[in-house]
Amino acid sequence: MKTVSNCVEDILITQPYLEEALTRQIINYSALAVELTEPISKMLKKEVKPGAIMMALRRYNPPPALGNTLKMKRVIQNLGDITVRSNLTDFTVKNSTTLIDNHAKILERINQEDKLFYTFTRGIHESNIIVSSSLNDFVKEHLKQEYFIAIQEQLSAISINLPQDNSKIAGLYYHFFKRLAWEGVVLYEVLSTTNEFTILVEDEFVDKAFSAIKKVKS
Repeated sequence: MKTVSNCVEDILITQPYLEEALTRQIINYSALAVELTEPISKMLKKEVKPGAIMMALRRYNPPPALGNTLKMKRVIQNLGDITVRSNLTDFTVKNSTTLIDNHAKILERINQEDKLFYTFTRGIHESNIIVSSSLNDFVKEHLKQEYFIAIQEQLSAISINLPQDNSKIAGLYYHFFKRLAWEGVVLYEVLSTTNEFTILVEDEFVDKAFSAIKKVKS
């Protein structure tokens, strides 16, 4: 049978910011209990008093994760260089039977210059091509038969080199996303390879985003 404590745990697990504020004791237990009264009453299908919820909040202990915490600290301490690339454009194109062939022509052009920025991501229904803005006309010309869903210019990419064991650490990206959210940074796109993590932001957010990631590293 589900209890008030079970409901509190379910809610906190799905809201990590709230859980963190609670464990750091920087949240008003009474106000939070009142706010959770209605959802927990619905979950239990009976009326629940704020006092019972407040007691469950005070007794709540997050799952032990000492081993992962130590690994996380080591990984963050070993984060590699942070690289910023500006003057980028993101092309979102609807997938088609001709896209790959047309995209191959763009790759031939990109291979001629080492300093150009380029990424390609293919989803189920659409694909993204992110390139240096100097290639905008070239990309539009060679994809003129394709359907453009969106074209966004004035973007910057911030890339972080990650230690090789980063894929075994639960919650690593959460630290980046949390700091960026706190700083009010809106992410336009997120890209990653095994040992590299890249965020794409509009130029107005690039300074804030870089500062936020530096804070995670430090």
